[in-house]
Amino acid sequence: MQQTVSFPSGKVEFYFRKKTEDVLDSIEDEDIVFLTNEHIARLYPSLFKGRKCIVIPAGEHTKDLTTLGELARKMLAAEVNRKTLIVGVGGGVITDITGFLASVYMRGIRFGFVPTSLLGMVDAAIGGKNGVNLDLHKNTLGTFAHPEFIVFDPGFLKTLPGAEWSNGFAEIIKYACCFDPEMFAELSGKFLSAYKEDDTDMMALIKKCVDIKTGIVRDDEKEAGLRKLLNFGHTAGHAIENLYSLPHGHAVSIGMIVACGLSQKVCGLDKGVTEKLTNTLAQYYLPVAYRMDVQKVMELLKMDKKRNKGQMDYILLERPGAAVIKPLDFELIENTLVDYAGSN
Repeated sequence: MQQTVSFPSGKVEFYFRKKTEDVLDSIEDEDIVFLTNEHIARLYPSLFKGRKCIVIPAGEHTKDLTTLGELARKMLAAEVNRKTLIVGVGGGVITDITGFLASVYMRGIRFGFVPTSLLGMVDAAIGGKNGVNLDLHKNTLGTFAHPEFIVFDPGFLKTLPGAEWSNGFAEIIKYACCFDPEMFAELSGKFLSAYKEDDTDMMALIKKCVDIKTGIVRDDEKEAGLRKLLNFGHTAGHAIENLYSLPHGHAVSIGMIVACGLSQKVCGLDKGVTEKLTNTLAQYYLPVAYRMDVQKVMELLKMDKKRNKGQMDYILLERPGAAVIKPLDFELIENTLVDYAGSN
């Protein structure tokens, strides 16, 4: 299935249930350079055979300015120019790096994504936000630029480690909490194994998440309002992720529980919703608490882009499917972190 999605700044071709090789063979460009990590290059050597490919180590630690400088030098050595098409093949780290680098290299060159992780397919590769970290500060440097295409190839999920399935489902559950109560009910009534064993149901769920996010981005491409709701669970989650090097989905899972605790205090969210979310996250092998140094988490959180005049714009729930943005005092956030996440 092929779908053209139009955003205010350009069009993106989405290829669902397509083999990556078939899509790439249909592209007429002769000058294509792949960017991937060592893990993907080792698992799928036939995909890169006979093609120009730049390989970097796997992991979040590569998402920084040092790696970008090294990649830019390698691209110059490979004679990458404004007519070159860069294709990022990997998870969210690779697509973030590819999009950022392509949008600033020679003031912008063409690029496409082949997300290989569940998290990449349902979230990281979609929406045109590309970023790298600055020290412990998540995505402080970034651009808004869309790829020309995104390939959703279910074949990559067959080699996905179990922890990465859970990682991706954190973002899926986020969509359900904020925008789709029917999806929330569906996820609550099933287990991770059911989706891993049913390729059709899994791809339908991926397509549903993609449709939710693209619809939001079409209306608010530069995150002026509505798109901020996609940060549910990410405010505390990003700080916890960077401070303790947790997988992104695990940190977001903890962040969603913190956000529900705040929602109970500020929006009157029914405690039963928090309990249901807690149980659902557990069904997908995601953590709901983490012993942490709350003061250190708060120090990072206060540097978040969503800080506004001494308060933090926080994404809360009034009920499943109804997310809202509320400015919160840091003291309330800190107290809730202690209540729900624990402290050393």
